[in-house]
Amino acid sequence: QVEFVESGGDLVQPGGSLRLSCAASGFTFDIYRMRWFRQAPGKEREWVATITTQTGGSTTYADSVKGRFTISRDNTKNTVYLQMDNLKPEDTAVYFCNAHGLDAWGQGTLVTVSS
Repeated sequence: QVEFVESGGDLVQPGGSLRLSCAASGFTFDIYRMRWFRQAPGKEREWVATITTQTGGSTTYADSVKGRFTISRDNTKNTVYLQMDNLKPEDTAVYFCNAHGLDAWGQGTLVTVSS
């Protein structure tokens, strides 16, 4: 079955950095665009970033993270990453990865940005 295992979340101070990872299995990873979403406390899940199918593929970002976050993937490891720099308190959320077109979600990984 389709599975996503997100990791790398932590408590970090404003201005800090984190790198999230998402290991995917149960489907043909390299034919799907991959996406990151996040859900802050009391809010709906929101899209963060997308990368096309190739390792080093084209990327798009939500305006709120553009210039601070970088999505990447390694198709040899069936893994997608989210490098997050210059973190802000409003980035606090549970972060999820997803394959575009597949209705499956992992448990997510919690990122807390606070001093």
